[in-house]
Amino acid sequence: MLKLVGMGGTFDHLHDGHKLLLDTAFSLCEEVHIGLTNEKMLRRKRHAAKLEDYETREKNLGAYISTIADLDRVKIFELDNPYGPPVNDPAYDGIVVSQETFMGALQINDIRVEKGYPPIIIVVVPLVMGKEGVRISSTAIREKI
Repeated sequence: MLKLVGMGGTFDHLHDGHKLLLDTAFSLCEEVHIGLTNEKMLRRKRHAAKLEDYETREKNLGAYISTIADLDRVKIFELDNPYGPPVNDPAYDGIVVSQETFMGALQINDIRVEKGYPPIIIVVVPLVMGKEGVRISSTAIREKI
């Protein structure tokens, strides 16, 4: 079991894909740090006007986590950059990402190695498909609102 893993994202309109990421993270590690993307970083997202605000996303994230794990095992913080704490903290030993964000995890490892930190284990969670055979995404949910 990993000791400390990081993960990050918008977690907008919390859906089954997000839940699979969270379920995976909590099944593999003792402590999970979640960078919740701040609103400034989201201005260029598609259908940005339909994004849930930070407080709503944080509340929904905490509510779901409380159904799968002890809240003492999680730290949710505001993410204001694409990489988060794992690039500056050697204590991280893993990161949980989706197939979509795998390249960002590779960049995090490159930065860690440049700083003399060991690379972290990258756990890649597959995308979740919806009823129509199309991947579930917050963007698609916002398009329908």
